[in-house]
Amino acid sequence: MGAAPLTVGTAGHIDHGKTALVRALTGHDTDRLAEERRRGISIELGFAALELGERRLSLVDVPGHERLVRTMIAGASGIDLFLLVVAADDGPMPQTREHLAVLRALGVEPGAIALSKVDLVDAEARLLAEAECAELLPGAPLVAVSARSGEGLDSLRATLGDVAAKAEPAPALAAAEPLLHVDRRFTVTGRGTVVTGTLWSGTLARGQRVVLLPGERDARIRSIEVHGADRELAGPRQRVALNLAGPRREEVARGDVVTVPGAAVATTYRLDAELLEGAAEIVAERRAQVHLGTRESPARVVDLGAGSVQLRLERPLLARRGDRVVVRRIAPPDTLGGGIVRDPAPRRHGPLTTSPDEASRPEAPQDLAVRARRGCSGSTRSAEIAPPGPLARRVLAALEGDGARPRPPGPLAEALGTERRQVEAALRELVAAGEAVRIARDIAYPTPAYARLREAIAGLSRRGGSTSIAEVRDELGISRKYAQALLERLDAERVLRREGDRHYPREVPQRA
Repeated sequence: MGAAPLTVGTAGHIDHGKTALVRALTGHDTDRLAEERRRGISIELGFAALELGERRLSLVDVPGHERLVRTMIAGASGIDLFLLVVAADDGPMPQTREHLAVLRALGVEPGAIALSKVDLVDAEARLLAEAECAELLPGAPLVAVSARSGEGLDSLRATLGDVAAKAEPAPALAAAEPLLHVDRRFTVTGRGTVVTGTLWSGTLARGQRVVLLPGERDARIRSIEVHGADRELAGPRQRVALNLAGPRREEVARGDVVTVPGAAVATTYRLDAELLEGAAEIVAERRAQVHLGTRESPARVVDLGAGSVQLRLERPLLARRGDRVVVRRIAPPDTLGGGIVRDPAPRRHGPLTTSPDEASRPEAPQDLAVRARRGCSGSTRSAEIAPPGPLARRVLAALEGDGARPRPPGPLAEALGTERRQVEAALRELVAAGEAVRIARDIAYPTPAYARLREAIAGLSRRGGSTSIAEVRDELGISRKYAQALLERLDAERVLRREGDRHYPREVPQRA
C-alpha cells in the first residue's frame, strides 16, 4: 500500500518561476487559460500530480501577483506542505513574505524552499540569495534549481519526499465527515456539472448522496476523478473532481461546500476566533477581509480580549469549529494574520466574562445544538427567528413520543395527516428555533432528548474507554441506523473521536 496522499502548495512572488518549476517537476503545464499563456503569468489555480516513488503528491500552483492573493489563499487552504519558490536573481520579494504570512495563518508548517533560476546568476549572487532565504525561513530545507537546465530537480523531488514523510495526515481525517470547498466549477458536455477542490476530510464515493452548502441542495456523485483518473473512492487531502447529478452549473459557485446531510458546518454571519498570528494588527482594524476555505467576506472586528475576536461578517462563510481563518487588511491590502474558529455560529457578544478554564469546557448540548444548527439553517440573527408554528408543535410532540427512535418525515407526515414537505418545513422551524437537532437527513430529535442521548453515549464511552455502533445500539435499544447517526454526530461535535470501528472520548483541551 502506498503512502498517504498529501497536497503541496506553491508560494512565492510573481515571475519567480513557480509554474515553470511545476512543469519541470511534473511534465504538466498548469497555466491552462489562453490569457495566462499570453501574459506569461498565472491567474487561476493550477493542479498537477507529482509522482515520488510510492508517494503521489497533489500539487496546487498558485498565482503570485499581489492582486491575486485571494486566489492564493483559496488554493493554500487545505494543503499539507508548501514549496516556496524564490528567484535567485531577485531574492525574497513582497509577495514572498505575504505568502509566508498566509501559510503561517493557515498553520502550514512543513515545507521547502526552491531557489529558482540559479542558471541566471553567478556564485556570489546565489550565495547571497541562499542567505536571505535562510534568514526568512530558518531551518527549512533549501534546494537550488533551474527549470530550464534541470539542475537540482532530482534533489528537490527527494527533499519534497522527505518533508512529506514528516507531514502525514492525522488518521482521524479519514473518519471525519467529508468536506470539500469548491474552487472550480464547470460543465462537461454530456456529463453535466463538475466541481473540483481539495477534500479536507472524510471520504466520498461514486453514487453517494451529498449536499451543497449553503442552501442544503441535494446532489449525487456520478463519478470521481483524482488527477484525471476515475476512482470509486476519494480520500482526505486529495485533489478531487466530482461530476454531480442534480445541480446545474449556474447553481454552483466557487466557495460552496460539498458535504453530507447533517454535517456540522455552519452557514454563518459570525465567527468567534482565537488569533494565533497578528493579533495586535487584527484588533487594531475596525473592518478586515476574512478568508475561510474558498470564500471570503468583509467583517467588523470585535476584540473579545485574550487574543480572541468576534468577526461579524457581511457575507456568509461556511465554517466548522477548528477551521483556520486568514485575516487581511482591506486597504491597503495586506495579510495581517489569522487563527482558529472556536465557535462557528456564536451569539452576538462582546468580551467574555468567563475564566479561561470555563471557556474551554464543552458547551451544554442544547446550546451547541441551537448554535450549530442555527448556522446551518442560514439564520443570521437569533432575534429574528419566529417561534415554531402549530404544525411544528405537533411534529415536536410526535418526536417526543417516539423516544430514541424518532420517525422520519415520511411516516410522520402520514401519522399527522399532512404532506412530507410540510413536515420538512416544520422540522426546519424547530431546528432554527433550537427546539430540535437534526443529526441526519431523516433523523431529528427534540433538543432535550438529544442532550440525554448525547450524555448517555459519552458516559458509555468513558466507562468502557471507547464504544461502538453495536454497543450503543444494545445500550439504548435502538437500531444500527440510529446508533450510527448518533455516533457520527458526536464525532463531528468532537465529543468523541473515531479510530476504525471504535469511538473514544475526546479530552477537553486545556489552555496554557
